[in-house]
Amino acid sequence: METARPTGLIAIDREMARQHADALASFDSTRETAQAIAASLKKTGRLLLLGMGGSHAVGRAVEPLYRATGIDAIALPLSEQLGQPLTLDGRTVMITSQSGESAEVVRWFSETGGSPDTFGLTLEGGSFLARTAPSLVGAGGTELAFAATRSLTVSFALHLRVLATLGVDPSAALGALIAPETPSIDPALTALSTVATVVTSGRRLQGLAEALALGLTELSRRPCFSLEGGQLRHGPMEMLDPSIGVVLFKGEDSTASLVTAMAVSAVETGAPVVIFDASGEDPVAGAVTIAFMPASGLAAIFAMLPAAQRLMIAFANARVDNAGTPVRSTKITRSE
Repeated sequence: METARPTGLIAIDREMARQHADALASFDSTRETAQAIAASLKKTGRLLLLGMGGSHAVGRAVEPLYRATGIDAIALPLSEQLGQPLTLDGRTVMITSQSGESAEVVRWFSETGGSPDTFGLTLEGGSFLARTAPSLVGAGGTELAFAATRSLTVSFALHLRVLATLGVDPSAALGALIAPETPSIDPALTALSTVATVVTSGRRLQGLAEALALGLTELSRRPCFSLEGGQLRHGPMEMLDPSIGVVLFKGEDSTASLVTAMAVSAVETGAPVVIFDASGEDPVAGAVTIAFMPASGLAAIFAMLPAAQRLMIAFANARVDNAGTPVRSTKITRSE
């Protein structure tokens, strides 16, 4: 018997179907604000990336990309900045909120008043955030489905515009949006079919690993989580056995060998291991490899993200009858 696809996943399908077109439109339509942000960054040389949930994962993913341009960038949860703040003096601040209405965003501006070097990144041009600070506004409007999919892709495209304004060549990343790769996730789904939960990890792509772990948790309602590769190595490997899935992200960069070493060690524990691999290196024996053309940075993120989304959705759909429909959360979190 066929089971009807849950309405929450149908909503996610709709978002994903338009995410590449919206990302490209977002890149093309935000030159002026990106120039203002780039000018601020050139003046301050320091960047504080603030957000919650998927928005924070975006900050974590682009943090190393700004650092590579010489910007002293750090990503923090906005809730942490509210409770134990870093000084804002001499910093450019980018606040990401897909809705632009999150409780922490409203409180942050009410307590700090913002600054001339504070900017927003949102999907909603009429939101509190967009009205309060000069903002990069993604194309396509508010994301309606629960778990972040299109909003992540569009947010990365907005950062790509800023990075391009700073002098980073965007061609490889744009190419990944224009001609997406579509590798099969079936072997990975099979490998994870019997696990109780999943831990995700990466090195330079750790932010992408964190985005996947968040989505897995939200949709499957299992306590999936993420640990940066070095942090996973320092003790938490004690948890690994055949009931714990491991999903790793590896790009064509100087940290690839460390991800490979982690994969080898994880395989030895009996844990099912899946590698999203854009390194161009040979597959790791005993692991399931989802291979992509060699890429790094946002090109690797844009290549891997749709496949990771498909795995996240299929993993949840196999475990939850109404995957995609939240039972304890809301799309816009208006309370702390």
